[in-house]
Amino acid sequence: MNFANQVIDFLNDLRFPIELNENIRVMNPFRDAVTMELTREFYNQFYNDQQERWMIIGINPGRFGGGVTGIPFTDPVRLETVCGISNPWSKKQELSSVFIYDMINAFGGVDSFYSKFYITAVSPLGFTRDNKNLNYYDDKGLLLRIRPFVVECMEKQLQFGIHRNVAFCLGDGKNYKYLNALNTEMRFFNTIIPLSHPRFIMQYRVKKKHEFIGKYLDAFRQYCG
Repeated sequence: MNFANQVIDFLNDLRFPIELNENIRVMNPFRDAVTMELTREFYNQFYNDQQERWMIIGINPGRFGGGVTGIPFTDPVRLETVCGISNPWSKKQELSSVFIYDMINAFGGVDSFYSKFYITAVSPLGFTRDNKNLNYYDDKGLLLRIRPFVVECMEKQLQFGIHRNVAFCLGDGKNYKYLNALNTEMRFFNTIIPLSHPRFIMQYRVKKKHEFIGKYLDAFRQYCG
């Protein structure tokens, strides 16, 4: 089974097994037929092979990027204009997606980038509270209870064909702290390299965006040959 088919099967089977506080909602875009169809098209376009890839790990999908399209850090605008996949969603851009695709362009484009990297998240499903994005680590109850789901998802994804020497964590604060501690115990990877989160860069350091893109590319060159 090639890389694409493994990802598609994984996403199609995703279910969040934990009961949450009634004010927290789980975002599972893969239960929508259109999203699943376009997700399948994306992975068949860029991952239809048996090449090993390095993993890049975000926090959890947001409402205007992966929470809509099913593709991490890919809003409807980038999905259509950069990836070439037409979609029916409102063409509202998401800041993290803008940064990631600027970085991908600097790397050499989507074909080159996705042939080497697989983007996922600590939680491949997203969360909202009061109709706003919620990071898994910003709710104590969620943080304490999400571990079995995180471990199960990571172990399944490692079977796709993932390099184990290094992974890259998007978020050098709470996301890195959680993921690095989990990795120390579970030994998913030899090491995890933290990178500043795209949302932080675009919201607070946008004038230095190209410097941060350079840091991403330097890290990839250093650890991925």
